[in-house]
Amino acid sequence: MKRITLHTYILLLFLMTIQTANAQKGLPAKTPTTVSVSTFYPAHEDFNEKLISQLKVPDGFKVSAVATGLGKPRMMAVNDNGGLYITRRDVGDVLLLEDKDGDGKMETLRTVWSQFLGVHGITIHDGYLYLCSSTDLKRGKINSDGSLSDTTTLIKDLPEGSQHDNRVIAFGPDKLLYISVGSSCNDCAETNAEHATLLQVAPDFKTRKIYARGLRNTIGFDWNPQTKEIWGVDNGTDWRSDEFPPEELNRILPDKDYGWPRVFAKQQVDETREDPIGTTKSAYAKSTEPSVMEFPAHSAPIDFKFLTMAGTFPKDFQDDALVCWHGSWNRKNPEGYKIQRIKFYKGKPTGVEDFFSGFLSADGKTRFGRPAGLAISNMGTLFISDDESGVIYSVTATK
Repeated sequence: MKRITLHTYILLLFLMTIQTANAQKGLPAKTPTTVSVSTFYPAHEDFNEKLISQLKVPDGFKVSAVATGLGKPRMMAVNDNGGLYITRRDVGDVLLLEDKDGDGKMETLRTVWSQFLGVHGITIHDGYLYLCSSTDLKRGKINSDGSLSDTTTLIKDLPEGSQHDNRVIAFGPDKLLYISVGSSCNDCAETNAEHATLLQVAPDFKTRKIYARGLRNTIGFDWNPQTKEIWGVDNGTDWRSDEFPPEELNRILPDKDYGWPRVFAKQQVDETREDPIGTTKSAYAKSTEPSVMEFPAHSAPIDFKFLTMAGTFPKDFQDDALVCWHGSWNRKNPEGYKIQRIKFYKGKPTGVEDFFSGFLSADGKTRFGRPAGLAISNMGTLFISDDESGVIYSVTATK
């Protein structure tokens, strides 16, 4: 019998380690790829009241600026009295704006939560205001004057944010809380299974599960009023090209995989990525859930809401949704910087049209705003936050 020397044993162990590491990583991409990426950002134009006249909405709607000078307002929620809560992730606070005399302008502003760095997601449920940063979920009881009490931390171990730290939260028809957790990177194999997912949280907030995966950064999601299914818009990977990959509208179903980072859109393979362990990208793609609709790459979708609560809007809007396109920074011809209406019929999207636009100049060289958040009051008023110029707009139906 041959004896294995210590030197030979170490060499064999080293080779086995390399093989194991390669197996874990999967095989590298077989197809060499070359991409050309533009990094063009339309120049900022300072906001002034005259610019409001450049904003376009469909006939039968009116735009107003209800508050200005708010820094970087992001997500919003409206309480039963019409008070508007706004998160500001950079400051780490939550503001309450109120229009007490009913003139369409917010006259009062209060800070109802401070020292919550990175706070972004917000929703109201059963008399409580829920707030979420990249790692923490907190809530406070809404008092009759809109202030908060009985504040507490419910979760403090969500995945670290890294590149995508803007958590979005909402309660579904099943009364359960859902949290969108973006990827930690532009394009990588995640080590934390909860990154690039939509999470479903148990009623006691002590346990949670992955509802859907392979969603790079679905900042906006909502429930279709007819089917009660979740729909959301996902941000595609950067640094591929001006036109690839597209942004996606997905019907988010339980236990489904939406493909990121290897697969995009309708089961389209990203050839720059390595093969999964034990299979190929093409074979894996067939097991993923295809997108339902695609949009221009790098438009940067943020908030997404169905118009169910917009009771004053025309009836043909009631089952439709709005999506905020925050705007591109990495394509030659800018895209986004507007809000679009996604038309639905019998629970399925049928088309898209501009609903709120005009931030981007005609030549695409300047912009004076970037729409971020959407909220609808019980009176049917639509609120839109602009986190570039610090403005809150309202859109109301006039007929």
